Amino acid sequence: MGARMGFKDHFSRQSATYSRHRPSYPRELIAYVAAQAPRRAWALDCATGNGQAAVALAEYFDAVLAVDGSTRQLEQAEPHPRVRYAAALAERLPARDGSIDIVAAAQAAHWFDAGRFHAECRRVLAPGGVVAIWTYGLFRAGAALDEVIDDFYGRVVGEDWPPERRHVEQAYRTLPFPWVEQATPAFELVTDWDLEQVLGYLASWSAVQRCRERTRRDPLDALRPRLAAYWPPSGALRLRWPLHLRLGRS
Repeated sequence: MGARMGFKDHFSRQSATYSRHRPSYPRELIAYVAAQAPRRAWALDCATGNGQAAVALAEYFDAVLAVDGSTRQLEQAEPHPRVRYAAALAERLPARDGSIDIVAAAQAAHWFDAGRFHAECRRVLAPGGVVAIWTYGLFRAGAALDEVIDDFYGRVVGEDWPPERRHVEQAYRTLPFPWVEQATPAFELVTDWDLEQVLGYLASWSAVQRCRERTRRDPLDALRPRLAAYWPPSGALRLRWPLHLRLGRS
C-alpha cells in the first residue's frame, strides 16, 4: 500500500524490530479499560502496529477490529481468532456507525489528526462508548542508568524525533480530548530485560532510524558500552515505565 495523505509512517522500515522488541501492556490496564465499555461486543484498536493491544483486548471482547496504515506492520502482527486486522487509518475507520464499544489507541494517538480521529470515534461508537488512549515515555531503572538514557534520548537522537513526540513527553495532556473524561488509576509497565532486549527496543525508535540515516552510523554502537557499565553481566534488570491513560465517554 502506498503512502496516503495524512499518514505519517515512522515504523514500517523497522517493523520486524518493532514487533519483536516493544514491551507488552500490563493486564491490569487492559482489564480496566475493557471494564469501562458499555458492552463487550466490539473493540477497535487504532494504529495497532504488531497487535499487542488488540490481542490483549481480545481476552475481554467478542471481536476486535485492529487497523494500521502500514501493511508492513500488519504483516508482523500477532494472529488471534478474535482479532481482524485491516489496513486503514485512525481518521477513516472501516466500521459502521454506532457499532463499536471502545476505541483504543496504544502509544499512537500523538500521530493522529486529532480532529478527524475524534470525529470518527463519535461516528463509530455505540451510545456510552469509550475512547481510551495511552502512552509511555522512557523507562526508569535507577539514577545513574536513567542519566545515560536521558542523554541518549535528548542529546544523541534528540534532533531526530518528529515534533509529535512532545505529546508523549507531556503525558498526552496536550492532546485534544473532546470527551467527558474520567479520572483513571495509575498504571505502570514493568519489564525484566537483559541488555540485548533493551538495545533491540531502542533500535525500534523512529529517532534511532532517522539518526542512522542522517549520520550514516548506528548511535547504539556507542551506547552499548555505556549501558553495559550498569547492566548485570549475566542477567536482567527491572525497568519501570510509567503509563499515562486518558479515557472518556461519548
